[in-house]
Order: sequence, then structure tokens, then C-alpha cells
Amino acid sequence: MTKIVYIGNDLAGKTRYRTSHEIVTDLLRKSGYEVISVSDKKNKLLRMADMLYTVVRHWNAQYFLIDTYSTQNFYYALIISQFLRLGNKKYIPILRGGNLPERLEKNPLLSRMIFARAYRNVAPSPYLLRIFRKAGFGVEFIPNTLVLDRYLFKERKQFRPRLLWVRAFARHYRPCNAVKVLHRLKKQYPDTRLCMVGPDKDGSMEDARCLAEKLNVKNDVIFTGALEQSEWHRLSEDYDIFINTTDVDNTPVSVMEAMALGLPVVSTRAGGLPDLIQHEHDGLLVDLNNPEAMAEAIVHYVENPGLAGKIAANARRKVEQFDGKKVLLQWKNILK
Repeated sequence: MTKIVYIGNDLAGKTRYRTSHEIVTDLLRKSGYEVISVSDKKNKLLRMADMLYTVVRHWNAQYFLIDTYSTQNFYYALIISQFLRLGNKKYIPILRGGNLPERLEKNPLLSRMIFARAYRNVAPSPYLLRIFRKAGFGVEFIPNTLVLDRYLFKERKQFRPRLLWVRAFARHYRPCNAVKVLHRLKKQYPDTRLCMVGPDKDGSMEDARCLAEKLNVKNDVIFTGALEQSEWHRLSEDYDIFINTTDVDNTPVSVMEAMALGLPVVSTRAGGLPDLIQHEHDGLLVDLNNPEAMAEAIVHYVENPGLAGKIAANARRKVEQFDGKKVLLQWKNILK
């Protein structure tokens, strides 16, 4: 049996949010691979220690997958990869960070230390695939995956200004812009409602609460905190439009999930999102940090339900190519 150690933030059990890390782990295990997943420690120093301990303990693994982000977690990938290099081990960075292009520019030496010596680099988005190949690194494309059997497509005949936002509350995801969109729409549609689902990472949830009170829309927005995947999927049936306000992104699973569930998406053009969403075909894209443009796009859905329904159907067909069975074959080609 092929043994794999998968290194990343395995925090789904504590945040209640199903991550790409957990999805890939489950996919590989069900396919017969032995997968050791690490780490579920929330404290960053303990997490780093846990990762190193697990690598040493399972030194006989054939492959080491490393979720690689662009902020502080970049250094987990750096330390682990160099440790594995010393032992001539096969490690595979999975390029998760939407801001990794900036990291390549700011830290070219550290980037080469990780990516140039990797057994393979895996990009979940065409966006990062292009960036890394242009920088001279060999990269394979394996998209984020969905288990489509878990996603019930709801066909809507009308699209009310009922907005759903699902993401961790972090400043670079701009949750406050969702509240600003709500405020703008209420001038035209007084019955506009917003639901925001996700754990708080850096105090951004409180910022969004304060802004909602300041703009006098606090009674029109619900903050649920983190929810299980099945919980927010049920919740989504009460909403008609999904919004994604981020400034930095790769190929977010939450947006893919919304597309699978039948929610037409309005998103910024951050990072890899233009590769995931074809404007006016399977979603609507707006400029970064522009609540007014996002509000106008939502109005376009509300006033044109036939178009919104067509976009939702196209989006479902788009994400069917990310079904786990298809993605598994790509992983098997690498993990020979």
C-alpha cells in the first residue's frame, strides 16, 4: 500500500469548515492509499512541531504532500520541504495560496528552495499553473474537487436579493464589503437580506458587525459562525445569490460549492476566479473592492431571472468536471 503524509492545516474538525485538505485526504483514503494527515493544532508553534514529528515518525512514506500558502504558512512549507530534501524524500507542494505570485517575486530564493527541488508541484487553478510555469517551475494541474453526490442542485424560478456569503472572516476576503453591498441594495430592495457563514480569523467578523450597526442594517444580516458543510447547504436553500468579495484568491471551494448547489455567483476578479468563472456565462465578475459594482450585478440577476437561471445551470455543468472520480485519476498518475 502506498503511504502518504499530507501536511497542512487539518483544522476542519475544529473550524467545522470542510477544507480542500480534508476532501483530498478522504478521496485518497477511499481509493486505497494510506494517508497520514497533519496537523490539527491551532497554535502555530505546536502545529509546526507536530508536522515535523509526524514526518520523522512516518519517514518511510513514499510521498509527502504539502499544502503551500502565501502568508505565514509559507514557512511551514519551507521548513518541511528542506527537511525532506535532506533525506531525498519525494515531496509535492500543493499551491493553495492566492498570493503566491507575490511570494515568488518577493522571495525568489526561498521559492526556488521549495519548488525547484520538488518531486512535483501541483496547482489547483490554471491561474497559478500559468504563473509558476512562467517562473520556470514544473507544475501539474489538478483542480480542487467536489463529491457531487453531496450537492443537490436547486432550480430557482425567481431570484430575490437574498445573499449568501461563505468564507472565513479574514481582512483579505473583505467581509465588510458584503455588508456594504447589503446597504446599497436595501435602497432599491428593502427586503434584501444577507447571511454570512464562516469562522472568525482576525477580528473581521466584529468589524462587519460594527459596520452593519453603523449602516443601520444589523437586523438584515445574520452571522452564523462556522457551520458543517451539510448545515450551510441546507441553509443555502433559503437564499438565491452567492457573493464572494475577496481581494486574494485561488480557486475557492466555497464558490465551487455554490455553483454546484444552483446559486448564481457574483465574485470579484481576484486571482484564479476568472479561470473558474466565465463572465456572463456561469457567473458574474466585478472589480476588486467595488461594492457598488457587485450590487449592480446582483440587480442584474434579480431583474433578469431567466439569465440568472441559465447562468446557474451553466455553473453546475462547469463544476461537474471537478468531480472526485475524475480528479482521483489525475492524482493516481502522479502517485505511481
